Amino acid sequence: MEQSSTAETKPRLSREKLSRALHVFRYVLPYKWAFIGGMAFLALGSLLFLAVMKVPGELFNVIAGKPSYGLSVNQLFLVLLALLGVQSLMSYLRVQLFAQVSEKSMALLRTELYEKLITLPIPFFEERRVGELSSRLTNDVTQVQGIVSITLAEFIRQIIILLGGVGIIVFAMPRLALTMLATFPVVVVVAMFFGRYIRKLTRERQDQLAQTNVVVEETMQSIQAVKAYTNEWFERQRYVKSLNEAVRISLKAAHMRGLFAAFIIFVMFGALFFIMWRAALMVISGEMLEGELVDFVVFTGIIGGAIASLGSFYTEIVSAVGATERIMDILAVPSEKPLAEPKTDMPRVSGAIAYKDVHFSYPTRADVPVLKGIDFSIQPGQKVALVGASGSGKSTIISLLLRFYQPLQGEILVDGKNIQDYDLGQLRHNMAIVPQEVLLFGGPIRENIRYGRPDATEEEIIAAAKKANAWDFISQFPDGLDTLVGERGVKLSGGQRQRIAIARAILKDPAILLLDEATSSLDAESEKVVQEALNQLMEGRTSIIIAHRLSTIREVDCIYVIEQGRIIEAGAHEELTALPDGAYNTLAKLQYQHLPE
Repeated sequence: MEQSSTAETKPRLSREKLSRALHVFRYVLPYKWAFIGGMAFLALGSLLFLAVMKVPGELFNVIAGKPSYGLSVNQLFLVLLALLGVQSLMSYLRVQLFAQVSEKSMALLRTELYEKLITLPIPFFEERRVGELSSRLTNDVTQVQGIVSITLAEFIRQIIILLGGVGIIVFAMPRLALTMLATFPVVVVVAMFFGRYIRKLTRERQDQLAQTNVVVEETMQSIQAVKAYTNEWFERQRYVKSLNEAVRISLKAAHMRGLFAAFIIFVMFGALFFIMWRAALMVISGEMLEGELVDFVVFTGIIGGAIASLGSFYTEIVSAVGATERIMDILAVPSEKPLAEPKTDMPRVSGAIAYKDVHFSYPTRADVPVLKGIDFSIQPGQKVALVGASGSGKSTIISLLLRFYQPLQGEILVDGKNIQDYDLGQLRHNMAIVPQEVLLFGGPIRENIRYGRPDATEEEIIAAAKKANAWDFISQFPDGLDTLVGERGVKLSGGQRQRIAIARAILKDPAILLLDEATSSLDAESEKVVQEALNQLMEGRTSIIIAHRLSTIREVDCIYVIEQGRIIEAGAHEELTALPDGAYNTLAKLQYQHLPE
């Protein structure tokens, strides 16, 4: 899947793609005067460079007693120093201006790309790997930044030098210029052939390196599973296989670059030396001054270097076009909601919920119905539980309430209003979820709890931790709330992570609470402490509990048994266990008969 998607985005330098890639320059617009200034210094510096390169030829003319400008050696040296001083200043200013433009504009692009990523809907992330998206934000933007800061400027500089050098030779030595220009078409055609093939291989290498990066991301994110299954060697082989493919493509590209370099040396420089030989004959015959021969040799070398550089810069620019296109593809995806600073006075809902004939299939599996006409209602403050086998649709019901997905049919109401009619920020502000697998951020415990309400005070954080039965273990840590939880919370136990998540939810103070098997992965002792904290959290709130252990939901107001996307039973614990052949009673018997004595 990944492979095919990257193949589809390989860039070809068509007018349409180039026009689309140029949209990246809208991030340069806020700094347009710095960019224009940098371009002006670039052009003037390039022209001064050509003027400096005229000095060696004039020096030979002065020595031979045939000065073209009437200057002595000392005067010529002073002119040279002045030109070099001005050119150095212009180069410094150019580099400074382009650095400001590239750093600030790419920071703007990174910010907008990150903002776009965090506002995209859940299905977008289900179709892409984390490593791929991380590569867009790092590698692709870095590649574009290289073009804005260095490559584009150097590309234009080489064009100015090329055109200026050709102009000087054509104006000063027209006969030699005709001979030289006759070799250009052949060089350009062959260079374009090599350039196109090298670009193709460069794109393949970039895509393969992205694949290799994905392997690293997946391994690091699942490092506990890797070690638990002693699959370090398997992961190493998977990484090496992907890396070896990248090496193979790189070596193939290097082979083509080598052939291109050989072509440049033999054909182009061979032709240039042939022209120099013709120029030497003209000097011997008196048709040309010695200084003019030096000028010709210098500018011919400059032109040859410019042509060689243009091919390399062109390849980099085309690669950046591909990177820009991938960035623009992400920026073009519609966000689920505009990014804005959260409001502190969002209206609070009472918590009445109703599902009416809700049907749903996941976008990635549209042919597999997950929910097939779900109907139920919850009164404000009620606690209901959803039970059933894995894959029956329990978590999907919660995901639809959070508007992670849109129902295919039917509607979901909160306080009698369709959730699609709510502001998404307001809707989710009224909800909190405690999942089965809590993933904490790598910072301190304080910031993980405060994530529920970023403006919370220290006292409010501690109060939430106490209600969640988390303060006992937090206060025992030497650093207390400043204790770092590690990557994804690995330094805390499962029960501790759950209680941090509960404290976060308590701090948020939601009207609707969603518990997705919040205690199913805990041992009996941890479950008891966490369940006490959950009972505190559920007090006075509408709560939907996805339960694996039926012992945790005996006190809820209503239990809905889900089977293959449908509600097949509904009622309190006592009602459902009174049905001899009921699905809930069967599940209860299976669980209780396996409980330890």
